[in-house]
Amino acid sequence: MNIRRLSLMTGAQQAEGLPIVIDVLRAFTTSAVLFALGLERLILVDAPEEAFALRQRHGWLLGGERGGVKIEGFDYGNSPTELLRAGSERFRGQTLVLRTSSGTRGVAAAIQRSPAVILGSLVMAGAIATYVKQSGAETVSIVAMGSHGVTPGIEDEVCGEMLEQAILGQSYDWLDGLRRCLNDAYIQQALQGGLDYLPPDDIVLCLQPDLFDFVLVAQRRDGLIEVDRVPVSNPKAFR
Repeated sequence: MNIRRLSLMTGAQQAEGLPIVIDVLRAFTTSAVLFALGLERLILVDAPEEAFALRQRHGWLLGGERGGVKIEGFDYGNSPTELLRAGSERFRGQTLVLRTSSGTRGVAAAIQRSPAVILGSLVMAGAIATYVKQSGAETVSIVAMGSHGVTPGIEDEVCGEMLEQAILGQSYDWLDGLRRCLNDAYIQQALQGGLDYLPPDDIVLCLQPDLFDFVLVAQRRDGLIEVDRVPVSNPKAFR
């Protein structure tokens, strides 16, 4: 298997084979939490205007952010702990349209060249590695989206390292990866409550590997980018 390591929006645009688009903070942690809360359908979009148009047409829920901040007029932001506090009764059986500054835009770019794109985050890392190894893909493109798709993010790079090693069947020093994440100035600022839009609880949740035994796979369906929840048996843990 040929594994390519790419970064940012340019990397998403160059992805080949089976892409894994990583957004640890927070889009694809949020996506996993939504499905864990019973969401039926998740639609990804590039721009807020697409989301508003879909709500007007179908009445679907809207979630996401611009510059980290909840978009005015959306039902929810991009905080997984906010969604957990809202409770499963808000999402069970519902459809939600998600737009974020990095993750959903990266998927929208990568899916132009590939029929399916995996949503990458630490909370699904073991399941993702197991799924990819069983997929038979000849080429896998691991894309760390970083901040707004233009600035590298250590949490996405660490997740990419973990996935690469796990797919290759090699061990990974998770404690060192966690240390590097926790020493990052942006993550430190959030943990200390210095970012109104990024609660400390989000950081704690997003940096937990292997919370879920499913993979989220985006595909084009009826002109939309729709995400499927795919269960994975006995995912390999990194710890």
